[in-house]
Amino acid sequence: MKKYTIGIDFGTLSGRALLVDTSDGREIASAVHHYADGVIDRRLPGSGVELPPDWALQNPQDYLAVLRHAIPEVLRLGGAGPQDVKGIGIDFTACTFLPTLRDGTPLSMVPRWVNRPHAWTKLWKHHASQPQADRVNAVARERGEAWLPLYGGKISSEWSVPKMLQVLQEDPEVYAAAERFLEAGDWLVWQLTGHETRSACFAGYKCILTDSGFPSRDYFAALDPRFADVVDTRLCRDFMQLGDLAGTLSASAAALTGLPLGTPVAVANVDAHVTAPAVKVTGSRRMVAIMGTSTCHVLIGDRLEAVEGMCGVVRGGIVPGVYGYEAGQSCVGDGLGWFVDHAVPESCHQAARHAGLGIHGYLEREAARQAPGEHGLVALDWLNGNRSTLVDTDLTGMIVGMTLTTRAPDIYRALIEATAFGTRTIIEAFENRGIPVDEYVAAGGLPEKNALLRQIYADVLGKPVRLAGSAQAPALGSAIYAAVAAGIYPTIQEAAARMGSIKEEIILPDPARQAIYNRLYDEYRTLYDYFGRGANDAMKRLKTMRRGTA
Repeated sequence: MKKYTIGIDFGTLSGRALLVDTSDGREIASAVHHYADGVIDRRLPGSGVELPPDWALQNPQDYLAVLRHAIPEVLRLGGAGPQDVKGIGIDFTACTFLPTLRDGTPLSMVPRWVNRPHAWTKLWKHHASQPQADRVNAVARERGEAWLPLYGGKISSEWSVPKMLQVLQEDPEVYAAAERFLEAGDWLVWQLTGHETRSACFAGYKCILTDSGFPSRDYFAALDPRFADVVDTRLCRDFMQLGDLAGTLSASAAALTGLPLGTPVAVANVDAHVTAPAVKVTGSRRMVAIMGTSTCHVLIGDRLEAVEGMCGVVRGGIVPGVYGYEAGQSCVGDGLGWFVDHAVPESCHQAARHAGLGIHGYLEREAARQAPGEHGLVALDWLNGNRSTLVDTDLTGMIVGMTLTTRAPDIYRALIEATAFGTRTIIEAFENRGIPVDEYVAAGGLPEKNALLRQIYADVLGKPVRLAGSAQAPALGSAIYAAVAAGIYPTIQEAAARMGSIKEEIILPDPARQAIYNRLYDEYRTLYDYFGRGANDAMKRLKTMRRGTA
């Protein structure tokens, strides 16, 4: 009898369903559904209400469309019957956060609130809550809150508390109407099962839930007196662990997806954390990086340490019983995409077409012909702010060394190198706290497609780089957790050993190139500290002017 699970990876622009054989992790079929509204960062759909700078919203109806279209399609492509599916697991970008009514109806689907931006889902890269994040951190430091070091000393504007506080302070009516605030991943599990639960993983990393619980009522009141009861009135506290059975498919969800009533549904997971078992990483000393529009780094540790600028550390946050650490970079593939879309001359596009290559392939080929340092450039990878280790979304990008001879492939290579340098600062932060990283395991389309990037990372980090065996590693990870929730495997470790996949190829650093990159990294760190640690606040002043608040 066939035993399949479906993993669904909800990304920034689309959702992907993956049908997996639980006996060996073989991927039977995949189906992608692109969000109709995608990233909403200029105006609200339909109404045309303009959005200020640094906003990034989404439409939760896009997520339901993934369930409606991608699940039947993956069954059709895989030649599988609905009865062959023994469980569903989902992962989601985080923190992607939305307000709902008590029954789970998103406020953006309620006619009264559809033209109010704060009623919509705030995507992970919504950075307009930076002023609220600044207050969250300042008040925590003033009060000596014990939880702050567990988040690297700073809470990001991407996380849930600043986003909720922004709703309260900028649109109190929407805040009053919001009977629940929750992660989009938790919301989808609610829609699938009809039962409201919360993933302890999401709450631990993104909502300041520690072993001691949420911060105190007094702390929230210090942020804003109206915020004192946010935990009691707007946050569900029915927490479940990764791999747990969140519930089973409801009648309405069965009709939506075409799967049988009662199909097991796993607790929701973060897209990065779910990837570790997908690449067979369930122990320490191996950093897993999920590289796409942004990069999230996850690492398993045997003990609790406070690491500068990390996004959080949660016991059981990746696999049960051990500490899961998270860090990240807010702009990786997005930066390369920005450059190609807005700064590459038509002559390069023509040359790419003549060579029969896509523009990224052409730029990679040309950039690979250079030796490290040949372009004379150093860039800062902050086009979308810095997530780790500075935790500051008001920082911006920079390229130093440009001349009239600088060409597009030079900048393309410098942007890749900048992301590798940013990753090195993160690894060094962990190693400085006695948490070693011996190997870098990269997942996602970016390292899969770009050989130059893979080698640059090995040379910059001075560590072996390996690749995920699956092009859909997060979706595979969700399918693995679904197999545990369905009772097919007793533990994540056993399921990962049977269903996970990693390529045998190892990309090793080249000593000569590594020596040059060590010198370039010194220049990067000089710029990193000068502009990132307050010696020169030009980036922040310019961003303030852009917001029109100077």
